Amino acid sequence: MALQLQESKTPMTHLNLDIDRNSPVPLHHQVAQSFEEAIIEGRLAPGHRVESEMVLSTRLRLSRPTVRQAMDSLVRRGLLVRKRGIGTQVVDGPLRRPVKLTSLHEDLRAVGLDPTTVVTSFAWEVPKAEIAEGLGSAADLKVCHFTRIRAVDGKPLALMENWVSSTIKGLSAEALETDSLYDVLQRAGVNLRVASQSIGAATADSAQAALLNIRPGAALVTMRRTASDDTGRVIEIGRHVYRADSYTFDMTLVGA
Repeated sequence: MALQLQESKTPMTHLNLDIDRNSPVPLHHQVAQSFEEAIIEGRLAPGHRVESEMVLSTRLRLSRPTVRQAMDSLVRRGLLVRKRGIGTQVVDGPLRRPVKLTSLHEDLRAVGLDPTTVVTSFAWEVPKAEIAEGLGSAADLKVCHFTRIRAVDGKPLALMENWVSSTIKGLSAEALETDSLYDVLQRAGVNLRVASQSIGAATADSAQAALLNIRPGAALVTMRRTASDDTGRVIEIGRHVYRADSYTFDMTLVGA
Protein backbone atom coordinates (compact mmCIF):
# COMPACT_ATOMS: atom_id res chain seq x y z
CA MET A 1 0.00 0.00 0.00
CA ALA A 2 1.71 3.23 -1.13
CA LEU A 3 1.40 6.30 1.01
CA GLN A 4 2.77 9.82 0.57
CA LEU A 5 2.56 12.88 2.75
CA GLN A 6 2.05 16.40 1.51
CA GLU A 7 2.05 19.10 4.15
CA SER A 8 0.38 22.36 3.33
CA LYS A 9 1.16 25.74 4.83
CA THR A 10 -1.82 25.32 7.13
CA PRO A 11 -1.64 23.05 10.22
CA MET A 12 -3.23 20.20 8.30
CA THR A 13 -1.60 17.07 6.92
CA HIS A 14 -2.90 15.46 3.74
CA LEU A 15 -2.48 11.77 3.06
CA ASN A 16 -2.46 10.33 -0.44
CA LEU A 17 -3.41 6.69 -0.14
CA ASP A 18 -3.49 4.00 -2.79
CA ILE A 19 -6.49 1.82 -2.04
CA ASP A 20 -6.41 -1.74 -3.36
CA ARG A 21 -10.04 -2.35 -4.26
CA ASN A 22 -9.30 -5.96 -5.22
CA SER A 23 -7.78 -6.81 -1.85
CA PRO A 24 -9.70 -9.02 0.60
CA VAL A 25 -8.77 -6.51 3.31
CA PRO A 26 -11.81 -4.27 3.96
CA LEU A 27 -11.48 -0.76 2.57
CA HIS A 28 -12.04 0.91 5.95
CA HIS A 29 -9.25 -1.22 7.44
CA GLN A 30 -6.85 -0.22 4.62
CA VAL A 31 -7.52 3.44 5.36
CA ALA A 32 -7.15 3.04 9.12
CA GLN A 33 -3.99 0.94 8.77
CA SER A 34 -2.30 3.53 6.55
CA PHE A 35 -3.12 6.33 8.99
CA GLU A 36 -1.91 4.24 11.92
CA GLU A 37 1.40 3.41 10.23
CA ALA A 38 2.00 7.07 9.40
CA ILE A 39 1.24 8.15 12.98
CA ILE A 40 3.40 5.51 14.66
CA GLU A 41 6.31 6.15 12.29
CA GLY A 42 6.09 9.90 12.90
CA ARG A 43 5.08 10.83 9.35
CA LEU A 44 1.87 12.27 10.76
CA ALA A 45 2.99 14.62 13.51
CA PRO A 46 1.19 14.98 16.86
CA GLY A 47 -1.29 17.84 16.85
CA HIS A 48 -1.71 17.94 13.06
CA ARG A 49 -5.21 18.06 11.68
CA VAL A 50 -6.40 15.55 9.11
CA GLU A 51 -8.93 16.07 6.39
CA SER A 52 -12.62 15.83 7.08
CA GLU A 53 -14.49 12.63 6.34
CA MET A 54 -16.28 14.36 3.46
CA VAL A 55 -13.02 15.50 1.84
CA LEU A 56 -11.40 12.09 2.34
CA SER A 57 -14.37 10.18 0.94
CA THR A 58 -14.45 12.43 -2.16
CA ARG A 59 -10.72 12.29 -2.75
CA LEU A 60 -10.43 8.53 -2.16
CA ARG A 61 -13.69 7.77 -3.99
CA LEU A 62 -15.02 5.89 -0.96
CA SER A 63 -18.38 6.13 0.76
CA ARG A 64 -18.60 8.36 3.81
CA PRO A 65 -19.65 5.43 6.05
CA THR A 66 -16.46 3.58 5.00
CA VAL A 67 -14.28 6.57 5.86
CA ARG A 68 -16.20 7.21 9.07
CA GLN A 69 -15.67 3.59 10.15
CA ALA A 70 -11.92 3.98 9.60
CA MET A 71 -11.71 7.26 11.51
CA ASP A 72 -13.88 5.94 14.35
CA SER A 73 -11.51 3.00 14.82
CA LEU A 74 -8.51 5.37 14.99
CA VAL A 75 -10.29 7.50 17.58
CA ARG A 76 -11.11 4.41 19.66
CA ARG A 77 -7.46 3.34 19.51
CA GLY A 78 -6.34 6.71 20.88
CA LEU A 79 -4.51 7.73 17.71
CA LEU A 80 -6.87 10.53 16.64
CA VAL A 81 -9.08 12.90 18.59
CA ARG A 82 -12.04 14.97 17.42
CA LYS A 83 -12.22 18.55 18.71
CA ARG A 84 -15.22 20.82 18.27
CA GLY A 85 -14.40 23.78 16.03
CA ILE A 86 -11.00 22.34 15.09
CA GLY A 87 -11.60 19.00 13.46
CA THR A 88 -9.81 15.68 13.76
CA GLN A 89 -6.22 15.75 15.01
CA VAL A 90 -3.39 13.34 15.68
CA VAL A 91 -3.27 12.81 19.44
CA ASP A 92 -0.48 14.79 21.08
CA GLY A 93 1.98 13.02 23.33
CA PRO A 94 2.38 9.44 24.54
CA LEU A 95 -1.34 8.59 24.37
CA ARG A 96 -0.92 7.71 20.72
CA ARG A 97 1.46 4.85 21.47
CA PRO A 98 -0.12 1.38 21.28
CA VAL A 99 -0.69 -0.16 24.70
CA LYS A 100 -0.44 -3.91 25.13
CA LEU A 101 -3.57 -5.46 26.58
CA THR A 102 -3.05 -8.03 29.30
CA SER A 103 -5.40 -10.23 31.28
CA LEU A 104 -5.48 -10.75 35.05
CA HIS A 105 -4.11 -14.25 34.41
CA GLU A 106 -1.09 -12.78 32.58
CA ASP A 107 -0.55 -10.09 35.25
CA LEU A 108 -0.48 -12.67 38.02
CA ARG A 109 1.94 -14.93 36.17
CA ALA A 110 4.18 -11.95 35.43
CA VAL A 111 4.82 -11.48 39.16
CA GLY A 112 5.52 -15.16 39.75
CA LEU A 113 2.09 -16.29 40.96
CA ASP A 114 0.23 -19.38 39.80
CA PRO A 115 -3.45 -18.48 39.29
CA THR A 116 -6.25 -21.00 39.02
CA THR A 117 -9.63 -20.56 37.38
CA VAL A 118 -13.02 -22.15 37.92
CA VAL A 119 -15.67 -21.59 35.25
CA THR A 120 -18.98 -21.34 37.10
CA SER A 121 -21.20 -20.91 34.03
CA PHE A 122 -20.77 -21.15 30.26
CA ALA A 123 -23.48 -20.80 27.64
CA TRP A 124 -24.34 -19.48 24.19
CA GLU A 125 -27.32 -17.22 24.70
CA VAL A 126 -29.14 -14.16 23.40
CA PRO A 127 -27.79 -11.28 25.52
CA LYS A 128 -29.53 -8.23 26.90
CA ALA A 129 -29.92 -5.33 24.49
CA GLU A 130 -27.04 -3.39 26.08
CA ILE A 131 -24.59 -6.25 25.54
CA ALA A 132 -25.84 -7.01 22.02
CA GLU A 133 -25.44 -3.36 21.06
CA GLY A 134 -21.96 -3.22 22.59
CA LEU A 135 -20.83 -6.26 20.62
CA GLY A 136 -22.48 -5.03 17.45
CA SER A 137 -24.58 -8.18 17.47
CA ALA A 138 -28.03 -8.72 16.01
CA ALA A 139 -30.72 -8.59 18.67
CA ASP A 140 -31.58 -12.29 18.25
CA LEU A 141 -28.02 -13.61 17.79
CA LYS A 142 -26.48 -15.74 20.54
CA VAL A 143 -23.12 -14.76 22.06
CA CYS A 144 -20.84 -16.64 24.43
CA HIS A 145 -21.55 -15.70 28.07
CA PHE A 146 -19.48 -17.12 30.91
CA THR A 147 -18.44 -16.40 34.49
CA ARG A 148 -15.23 -17.40 36.25
CA ILE A 149 -13.57 -17.25 39.66
CA ARG A 150 -9.85 -16.46 39.59
CA ALA A 151 -7.84 -17.51 42.67
CA VAL A 152 -4.22 -17.56 43.88
CA ASP A 153 -3.01 -20.16 46.40
CA GLY A 154 -6.63 -21.17 46.95
CA LYS A 155 -7.69 -17.61 47.83
CA PRO A 156 -10.44 -16.21 45.55
CA LEU A 157 -9.34 -12.91 44.04
CA ALA A 158 -11.85 -11.99 41.35
CA LEU A 159 -15.25 -12.76 39.88
CA MET A 160 -15.26 -12.28 36.12
CA GLU A 161 -18.26 -12.17 33.81
CA ASN A 162 -17.67 -11.90 30.07
CA TRP A 163 -19.55 -11.83 26.79
CA VAL A 164 -17.69 -12.69 23.56
CA SER A 165 -18.76 -12.15 19.98
CA SER A 166 -20.48 -15.04 18.22
CA THR A 167 -17.87 -14.81 15.44
CA ILE A 168 -15.17 -16.31 17.69
CA LYS A 169 -14.61 -20.05 17.46
CA GLY A 170 -12.85 -22.38 19.87
CA LEU A 171 -14.28 -21.08 23.14
CA SER A 172 -14.98 -23.71 25.78
CA ALA A 173 -15.20 -23.94 29.55
CA GLU A 174 -12.24 -26.33 29.53
CA ALA A 175 -10.03 -23.88 27.61
CA LEU A 176 -10.97 -21.02 29.95
CA GLU A 177 -10.04 -23.03 33.03
CA THR A 178 -6.60 -23.75 31.59
CA ASP A 179 -5.67 -20.47 29.90
CA SER A 180 -6.55 -16.80 30.01
CA LEU A 181 -9.38 -15.53 27.83
CA TYR A 182 -6.90 -13.48 25.82
CA ASP A 183 -4.75 -16.54 25.14
CA VAL A 184 -7.83 -18.39 23.91
CA LEU A 185 -8.79 -15.46 21.67
CA GLN A 186 -5.26 -15.21 20.28
CA ARG A 187 -5.33 -18.89 19.31
CA ALA A 188 -8.61 -18.16 17.52
CA GLY A 189 -6.78 -15.60 15.37
CA VAL A 190 -7.95 -12.50 17.24
CA ASN A 191 -5.49 -9.62 17.54
CA LEU A 192 -6.83 -7.45 20.38
CA ARG A 193 -5.68 -3.90 19.92
CA VAL A 194 -7.55 -1.45 22.16
CA ALA A 195 -9.85 -1.48 25.17
CA SER A 196 -12.13 1.00 26.86
CA GLN A 197 -11.97 0.43 30.60
CA SER A 198 -13.83 1.91 33.57
CA ILE A 199 -12.72 1.29 37.16
CA GLY A 200 -14.98 1.85 40.16
CA ALA A 201 -15.92 0.62 43.60
CA ALA A 202 -18.78 -1.34 45.15
CA THR A 203 -19.67 -3.43 48.18
CA ALA A 204 -20.11 -7.18 48.04
CA ASP A 205 -23.60 -8.63 48.04
CA SER A 206 -24.23 -11.97 49.72
CA ALA A 207 -23.61 -14.02 46.57
CA GLN A 208 -20.35 -12.23 45.77
CA ALA A 209 -19.22 -12.49 49.39
CA ALA A 210 -19.76 -16.25 49.43
CA LEU A 211 -17.82 -16.78 46.21
CA LEU A 212 -14.94 -14.50 47.23
CA ASN A 213 -14.81 -15.72 50.83
CA ILE A 214 -15.38 -12.25 52.30
CA ARG A 215 -18.10 -10.73 54.43
CA PRO A 216 -21.18 -9.11 52.82
CA GLY A 217 -20.62 -5.38 52.49
CA ALA A 218 -16.84 -5.73 52.07
CA ALA A 219 -15.19 -3.37 49.58
CA LEU A 220 -14.78 -4.44 45.97
CA VAL A 221 -12.89 -2.92 43.06
CA THR A 222 -14.98 -3.05 39.88
CA MET A 223 -13.80 -3.06 36.28
CA ARG A 224 -15.78 -2.80 33.07
CA ARG A 225 -13.92 -3.38 29.83
CA THR A 226 -14.80 -3.43 26.15
CA ALA A 227 -12.00 -4.77 23.94
CA SER A 228 -11.68 -4.46 20.15
CA ASP A 229 -9.43 -6.10 17.58
CA ASP A 230 -7.19 -4.44 15.02
CA THR A 231 -10.10 -3.90 12.63
CA GLY A 232 -12.10 -2.00 15.25
CA ARG A 233 -14.52 -4.89 15.79
CA VAL A 234 -15.69 -5.26 19.40
CA ILE A 235 -14.73 -8.77 20.51
CA GLU A 236 -15.28 -8.91 24.27
CA ILE A 237 -17.17 -7.17 27.06
CA GLY A 238 -16.12 -7.83 30.65
CA ARG A 239 -17.71 -7.03 34.02
CA HIS A 240 -15.28 -7.99 36.79
CA VAL A 241 -15.09 -7.46 40.55
CA TYR A 242 -11.97 -7.85 42.69
CA ARG A 243 -11.37 -8.13 46.42
CA ALA A 244 -10.23 -4.65 47.45
CA ASP A 245 -7.96 -6.11 50.14
CA SER A 246 -6.03 -8.09 47.54
CA TYR A 247 -5.98 -6.16 44.29
CA THR A 248 -5.26 -2.63 43.05
CA PHE A 249 -4.94 -0.99 39.64
CA ASP A 250 -1.74 1.00 39.09
CA MET A 251 -1.74 3.79 36.47
CA THR A 252 0.79 6.36 35.35
CA LEU A 253 -0.70 9.75 34.47
CA VAL A 254 1.13 12.15 32.16
CA GLY A 255 0.44 15.87 32.17
CA ALA A 256 -0.26 17.77 29.00
